[in-house]
Amino acid sequence: MKVLVDTSVWSLALRRNQPDEITRLLTGLIQQSLVVLVGPVRQELLSGISNEAVFSNLKSKLRSFDDLRITTKDYETAAYYFNICRKNGVQGSHTDFLICSIASNNDLLIFTTDNDFANYAKFLPIRLYG
Repeated sequence: MKVLVDTSVWSLALRRNQPDEITRLLTGLIQQSLVVLVGPVRQELLSGISNEAVFSNLKSKLRSFDDLRITTKDYETAAYYFNICRKNGVQGSHTDFLICSIASNNDLLIFTTDNDFANYAKFLPIRLYG
């Protein structure tokens, strides 16, 4: 099954000099061609990099991954998920709910280190990797 990798996982893996469990898991998924990337995660990863060489290098590496197309249904579902969670006292970012929506609509697992997704999973039809 394909896995939508959240910014938190990419950030940890890209910052680590020594491989840890997260990096090993991500590497395995990449080697098996199971990683799914979406534009908002790509944008988050590239944002805030002031060093032009580092930015260009990361941008080049990330181009190995095509972005999954985001549809109108994904945005509508994300808004619906936001409303469901808010009614249940769970707050989150628009990007997080878009990730949940894309994963749900495309039958993807979500690979994240962000604990907020465990809270979303109590109310939304998402499945977490690992």
